[in-house]
Amino acid sequence: MAVALEAGRRKRAAVVVLGDIGRSPRMQYHSLSLANQAGMEVDIVANGGSDPHLLLRENPSIHIHEMKSVQLTGILKISGALTLLLKAAIQFIILIWYLCFKIPRPDVFIVQNPPSVPTLAAVKLASWLRGAKFIVDWHNFGYTLLGLSHGRSHIIVKIYFWFEKHFGRMADGAFCVTKAMKHELDQKWGINATVLYDQSPEFFHPASLTEKHEKEVEDRNTTVFTSWVDGEIFLKPNRPALVVSSTSWTPDEDFSILLEAALMYDRRVAATLGEDDSMDEGKLWIDIKNGKQFVYPRLLFIITGKGPDRMKYEEQIKRLKLRRVAFRTMWLASEDYPLLLGSADLGVSLHTSSSGLDLPMKVVDMFGCGLPVCAASFSCIDELVKINNNGLLFSTSSELADELMMLFKGFPEECDDLKSLKVGALNTGSSSKWSTEWERYALPLVNQVGS
Repeated sequence: MAVALEAGRRKRAAVVVLGDIGRSPRMQYHSLSLANQAGMEVDIVANGGSDPHLLLRENPSIHIHEMKSVQLTGILKISGALTLLLKAAIQFIILIWYLCFKIPRPDVFIVQNPPSVPTLAAVKLASWLRGAKFIVDWHNFGYTLLGLSHGRSHIIVKIYFWFEKHFGRMADGAFCVTKAMKHELDQKWGINATVLYDQSPEFFHPASLTEKHEKEVEDRNTTVFTSWVDGEIFLKPNRPALVVSSTSWTPDEDFSILLEAALMYDRRVAATLGEDDSMDEGKLWIDIKNGKQFVYPRLLFIITGKGPDRMKYEEQIKRLKLRRVAFRTMWLASEDYPLLLGSADLGVSLHTSSSGLDLPMKVVDMFGCGLPVCAASFSCIDELVKINNNGLLFSTSSELADELMMLFKGFPEECDDLKSLKVGALNTGSSSKWSTEWERYALPLVNQVGS
């Protein structure tokens, strides 16, 4: 792709995230595409916290400007409303300082929404002062997220809604993540947005046996999942099934559904195999280690992510007395996360969306690695998850437990339903990648606005 030139200089984009850039994969992918596909210099203005992907950190055309997060814990005890207003004012000043003085003049700003306050107003002002255009990338609606904690009828939520709509309509262009959101923006907000579906980039792919073995190796020859025999790597026939869920540990994801489903699976398997609570648990693990295989496998749930409710749920996990199910919570570097997904047997998404109009990017990443999913059902999830093709939907913990029992019966060889969904997930993940979709739908808008 030819490098965009204007008056002897490369065009420049500023990507704005009032949040942790390491936890904003879509904005990281935008940055890579702006640099590699549009040939632009890219300035990322965002909060720190987690390292972005190595590809960003090593790209000479991408420059990361890290803002400090605003913490007002002392004032919170006096007045929640005062804290929100003061925090927004401080964030506004910091954003203006970075967008107007700390970075070179961009041709276009691309801003993540939400959060809307004060981001949209700050970017609008900066774009006017610097003679630039700005594009809003609508991931969700900020007022619906605020409504989770305050209720939709709260005066603060109504003010937030007005602010988001008023400044959102001032943008020179817009992306959104679903057709349902495009319709909502068009019909009720008067905003014409381009649908840019989340797609996984090329580094999301199924893991090879070698990658699985080397990542988990315990000694020279064996892991929980694989064995090295006579120079070859084999998957163990009685290995645990690896189930992955990525969560932001926030109120729009009811993690208790997964815990209840895991407990139901544990109890149902015990009943099916005629076990009772008096059975020596040590003997169970010795039998498994010695190669004994069961109709239903052990399940190892690995839960990745950071967020406010993590400690609460970790305490709940400790209190569960599970025999055939284990949980591990962790935060992975962005380079390791695709390998985990590519090594797993099933993904679980608990995302239900505060607006009902956005889609879980974690499911997109799972499909990129050929990983089928069980996803919580909500209004537009069928734009992504096709039932009995690449995944299943559930509304209750009992439904999720039923799906786990059905998919993992006969694991790993005689689980035809799981294998069928895996084929569908592979086809979904390989049909389109981020770079292809970005060049088709995003690049024309960036060029149009930037010119």
